This record gives sequence, structure tokens and C-alpha cells, in this order.
Amino acid sequence: MLRMTTLASALALIAGGALAEEIKVGVSPGEHAEIMEEVAKIAAPKGLEIDVIEFSDYVVPNQALADGDIQANSFQHQPYLDNQVKDRGFDLVPVATTITTPMGLYSSKIESLDDLPEGAQVGIPNDPTNGGRALLVLQDLGQIKLAEGTGLTPTVLDVTENPKGIKFQELDAAQLPRSLADLDAALINTNYALASGLNPKTDAIATEKADSPYVNIIVVRDGDQEQPWVKTLVEAYHSPELKAFIDEKYQGSVITSW
Repeated sequence: MLRMTTLASALALIAGGALAEEIKVGVSPGEHAEIMEEVAKIAAPKGLEIDVIEFSDYVVPNQALADGDIQANSFQHQPYLDNQVKDRGFDLVPVATTITTPMGLYSSKIESLDDLPEGAQVGIPNDPTNGGRALLVLQDLGQIKLAEGTGLTPTVLDVTENPKGIKFQELDAAQLPRSLADLDAALINTNYALASGLNPKTDAIATEKADSPYVNIIVVRDGDQEQPWVKTLVEAYHSPELKAFIDEKYQGSVITSW
């Protein structure tokens, strides 16, 4: 009788939709991980359990998603996804925008962009998308000029004017904060800056313009867009509760897209 009752209860729960669906979402360290942990709290009462999986670089989360090890990821912007799909053939698609995290120029040696010395050693990410983004920021800051027509992925070979003779050090994005002592400055993504104890609003000596095209996205495998858990995940992310959490926690260094 006990087994029958237990089975009946379980079937009732399933019929009523009370059993939670479980998914794994890949994120990068810092604000993406912190925000997704909050999303998980919001999604749980809606019947979606989110296991937040942190990856230490920008390459593995898309491979893990393509391989089916995770069901979604939240760490990248559209230009990066486009480059990954082109280079690696991933069948991945965005389902929602999330946050914008302006790239910042950081230094442990100078306090102003005007103090950047001749022949400065400047670190930039070594992946094509974020490296190109860093060069575009330097161009916007008046430090270099890039060849026309390079779009969002210029390389150091596209630098046509370099008045200060900046020497570019291309490093893994996650290593840049740890390399500041060996550089005059570095362009660092916000997630790695925050994870290293750097405050984008107070520690960056210059920042990317607010109207950059690098809004971040939630990505799933093509074919999963209409899955019920996708709708719940996006609703939890785009909730007023999460917006309030982001605004309070990051005080403008992370900007919501909704």
C-alpha cells in the first residue's frame, strides 16, 4: 500500500508539472557565474533547476554545448559566437540577450591614458573576437587607427597608425589581469576584471563606449529554441528581480539589455 501511495504521489506530481526539469548552463567566472546563480534561484519555483557550470576560458563552453554536456551557455556576445560557428562549425543559436560588460583598459603603472608611454607594452586578448574588440577600443580612445573594412575582427596587422609605437602582447583573456605587473596596460573583459578584484568603474583608466555591439547572449543548440525550459530560463533571466539584483550588485559596471 505504501508503494502504491508513493507511486500515485509521484504520478500526481508529474501530471501537475511539479517535478523540476534539470539543465546545466555553462558560464565564465565573475559576473556571468554570479548572475546565473541568481537566475537559478528565480527559476527554481518555476520548475527549472539550473546547475551552473563554470569554465575558465572562452573556448570550452561552446564545445561542451555542442557535445551535449550542457544545455545552454551564457558568457559570450554575438560576434564571438559568429566567429566560433564559422571556425568550428557549431550548430548553436542565441535565444536571448543578457548583459553588456564594457571592456576596460587597466594598468598598475599609470593612472591616466595620457601617461601611456612611448613603446608601451599593452596586453590584448589572443582570441580573434575579443582581440579585435580591444583594438577597436584603442582606436576609439585615439591611440591607434585601423584599416577600413576590417569590421569587428581587426588584428594587429590592420593597425595603420600607431603614434606611440604600442607593442601588443596577445595573451589568453583570463591571464591578462595576472599579467598587469609585466605590462604597461591591458584591455580586460569585465568578467575577468571582476574575478580578479578589479572594479571596472573605479580601476579602469578608460572604458569601451556604452553603444558597443557586444551585448551578451544565452545560447542553445539549434533545435532546442522551442523547448519549454528555454522559455523558463529566459523569463527568469529577464525578470525584474534579476534586473534589480544586477543594478544593485554591479552599480553600473554591468548593464542589463532588457
